[in-house]
Amino acid sequence: MVRHARGRGLIDTAPVAAVDATGLETRHVSAYFGLRRGDEGHRQRAWPKLTAVVHAHSHLILGAVPGVGPSQDSPDFTPAMRQAAGLVQIDTALGDAGYDAEHNHRLCREDLGVRQTVIRLNRRNTGRRWPKTPYRRAMRRRFPKAIYNQRWHAESGFSQHKRRLGSALTARGDASQARELALRVLTHNLMLLAEAS
Repeated sequence: MVRHARGRGLIDTAPVAAVDATGLETRHVSAYFGLRRGDEGHRQRAWPKLTAVVHAHSHLILGAVPGVGPSQDSPDFTPAMRQAAGLVQIDTALGDAGYDAEHNHRLCREDLGVRQTVIRLNRRNTGRRWPKTPYRRAMRRRFPKAIYNQRWHAESGFSQHKRRLGSALTARGDASQARELALRVLTHNLMLLAEAS
């Protein structure tokens, strides 16, 4: 799939990738069913979550990790980035404050060969103090806002995904929801490839 994407000009020579997570719905009980009964509707306590590495130029999903939300974003960073790096040599990785950890910078820069990581500092962890670790300290010293502002492409990729394929999963169990999310990611990428040809 990556070879076809490169052939169609969807993946450039220095790819910028944004990491983010989104929640999806499950429709076991309709919200309208609850409203008809006189309740306030269906409130979902846990939902399927998709952490994805989205190519900024084309909105192709390069790496995806299914999970259950609400939960911390940072633990899903490593498997998602490893998937993406297995497919494409990423030049720049972008992430919001949910992924702020020195080990995430180190994974990208030292293990995966990413040239630049731009992950926003989490003020709850840092406050007014200077970070002690080198990559986080570099983010505090000179944060490249112009590059970081490309992170919106991840949100755009998610909205494109939900607009085309819907925001609700039909599967019920966690394992089947994970399989459905993987199929949705493949379908999303195939739709982008078909559009480009």
